[in-house]
Amino acid sequence: MSRVSLFSSPFLLGFEEIERLLDRATKTSGDGYPPYNIERVANEDGSEQMRIVLAVAGFSPEELDITIEDKQVVIQGNQTEDETRTYHHRGIAARKFRRSFVLADGMEVTGASLENGLLAVELLRRAPEHIVRKIEITTPKPGMKIAGSSKE
Repeated sequence: MSRVSLFSSPFLLGFEEIERLLDRATKTSGDGYPPYNIERVANEDGSEQMRIVLAVAGFSPEELDITIEDKQVVIQGNQTEDETRTYHHRGIAARKFRRSFVLADGMEVTGASLENGLLAVELLRRAPEHIVRKIEITTPKPGMKIAGSSKE
């Protein structure tokens, strides 16, 4: 059974990568941990700034890792058990997590900070440059064969 492509229209050329990114985004973990917000930050220079904020209470900066892998921001946390502690009640478990966010073209990570148990990852997309280009139309010289033509 073949899969129907979202971008199977003959008018959508070269969108295979977008379809691959959408597939990857739908396969991300549905765990819900850690909870996160995505904020849009107002900029007056035409650029778009966003911030991903994850609630990572109990994690130190050494236990967190942020990488960019093939247009994805991957945030991982790895807490280790403190063997020296004995608990009467254990409601806060040390656990691992991995969260990934697919980035659009032109989005870049500009920094990250950890404050009061919140990890903030700053993103920026500069205003796109609008370029209009005129394409010259040429006519073939007599006797030249046009590519893709069956006439001789």
